[in-house]
Amino acid sequence: MRAIWRGAVSFGLVSIGVRVYSATEEKDIRFHQVHRTDGGRIKYKRTCSIDGEEVSYDDIAKGYDIGGGEMVILTDEDFAELPLSTSHAIDVLEFVPAEQVDPILYNKAYFLEPDGAAAKPYVLLRDALTDSERVAIVKVALRQREQLATLRVREGVLLLNTMLWPDEIRRPDFGFLDEDISVRPPELAMASSLIDSMAGEFEPDVFTDDYRAALQEVIDAKVEGREVVQPEEVEEAPAAAVDLMAALRASVDRARAARGEEPAGAGAGKPTPISSAKSAQKAAASKKAAPAAKKAAKKTAEKSTGTKKATEAKKTGTAKKTTAAKKTTEAKKTAAKKAARKSA
Repeated sequence: MRAIWRGAVSFGLVSIGVRVYSATEEKDIRFHQVHRTDGGRIKYKRTCSIDGEEVSYDDIAKGYDIGGGEMVILTDEDFAELPLSTSHAIDVLEFVPAEQVDPILYNKAYFLEPDGAAAKPYVLLRDALTDSERVAIVKVALRQREQLATLRVREGVLLLNTMLWPDEIRRPDFGFLDEDISVRPPELAMASSLIDSMAGEFEPDVFTDDYRAALQEVIDAKVEGREVVQPEEVEEAPAAAVDLMAALRASVDRARAARGEEPAGAGAGKPTPISSAKSAQKAAASKKAAPAAKKAAKKTAEKSTGTKKATEAKKTGTAKKTTAAKKTTEAKKTAAKKAARKSA
């Protein structure tokens, strides 16, 4: 990295020499304007609107339009005389809790490196900021402009975040803010449930710039002379109009299903991995228990058959005894009749 600024952090009577480096860089793919037929670069000439002459960089100054066709011209000497007390210093104004700084104020980020023998006071300020859990509010002049900024610690390095001035933040002026729009408690509860079901820890590395990656593939294909084939996009059918509660409930169920959780409503949504696993376990248990159940049923059936046979045998024996007794009785009656006849 190349330092873009060199100065000192000053708080109280302590001065820490530092070098400033850009902490971020844009990864956007840049193009040049060229002539379509031969690829020649398009050049722009700096010409004066009054005399039509081409103007060199040395003859270019800054002008402020005051209206009515009049222009105030400012030169480098005019800017040099401006009272920038922080032109070579980062002046610490106060230390405040980090949560009190609205993120909308942040502009650009810069790393600070200790310059020369300033490593010891640099580390001292870094550790003190870490222990206090506060950020330093500072003023600094970068590129001939005084800016408000913060100093905080990131990965063991002091980070300078330049900020916008409060009057540079626009106030939202939208019609719906004046409308009386009420939200029903069930809708709010369902929206809160959706937020809870989609809650997680922010890990910036998992997000990628898909557009830039696809554009780079197109450029690489052009370089390699391959034919670039653009797959057809499948247009999704427009969703039917639903009320807010239905949309929230469906969103909650989808988020829970993605996490492998049971849907909010009974029987709502498709089977989740957990419910599918439970069903599979039940099926396996049923399959495992089937042979034992079959064996037990067989024993029960055999026992029942044996009991039935014994009962039938007992009934048959009893019937036979009854028949024999009956025959004996009839025989005795017949013999008695015969004896009576002889006696007569």
